[in-house]
Amino acid sequence: MARVSVPATSANLGPGFDSLGLALDLRDVLEAEPAGSGLSVEVTGEGAGALPLDDEHLVVRAMRLAFDALGGQPGGIRLVCRNSIPHARGLGSSSAAIVGGLVLARALAEEGTERLDDNALLELAVDMEGHPDNVAPALAGGFVIAGRDEHGSSYAVSAPVDARIAAAVFVPPEPLSTEVARGLLPLTVPHADAAADAGKAALLVAALAGRPDQLWRATRDYLHQDYRRPAMPASLDLVDRLRADGHAAVVSGAGPSVLVLVPDGVDLASYCPPGWMHHRLAVDTRGAVVE
Repeated sequence: MARVSVPATSANLGPGFDSLGLALDLRDVLEAEPAGSGLSVEVTGEGAGALPLDDEHLVVRAMRLAFDALGGQPGGIRLVCRNSIPHARGLGSSSAAIVGGLVLARALAEEGTERLDDNALLELAVDMEGHPDNVAPALAGGFVIAGRDEHGSSYAVSAPVDARIAAAVFVPPEPLSTEVARGLLPLTVPHADAAADAGKAALLVAALAGRPDQLWRATRDYLHQDYRRPAMPASLDLVDRLRADGHAAVVSGAGPSVLVLVPDGVDLASYCPPGWMHHRLAVDTRGAVVE
């Protein structure tokens, strides 16, 4: 049997659209072992009763992809998923499932790490997920600058995070699909907005590394959040309220959760709307771990 835990992630972080991602200390735990034949999937926690329990399960699909890359499928699989990451809330549940499944299959294979290193595993994860800014921090932990170059190769570069910085996360009761949120984005944006966003994204790298006093300024977004307001007005209203009070609030991923980068010790629980969940999370530095 192999056991893997994988963290939640928050992508974009405001101005870092499709390029910046942060791992958060909220983890799904996956266990699997080869079986003689067939497939058994058990899910507890988030997604229980709603997720498929067959080959359509995202963890199973990721495992199958890794086993193919490693040279062959086992006769059967027994999989148990203990999920803590909310689904369809912009906290990387799909990326956690993909990365967790790939790492799990690699852990079950003989000399799996030597035959499928982290670079190859990242390429498989990006092929499945479509964007590297969530899967890269799920795999590596911490703060990651990720993308695909003009030749189609993925890259993921880790950058430091000041130990004084933590995250407050506000999770609404209703989900929102990434496809709906992405469908609201325009095909083009004004050049001035693109230039301003590039400056803020660069500043955010420096702010996270050791200038938490710049987090509020560095998290101002021009490319995606306001365009998505019709799909999640309550989330953007909360972002506006937090930012008006000087807090570095952004939409987490494609939403609808709200992430606030805060100096350690700051308590924002009083901002939590009725019916929402509030989490105080450390930045995860481990990434996907075979336990």
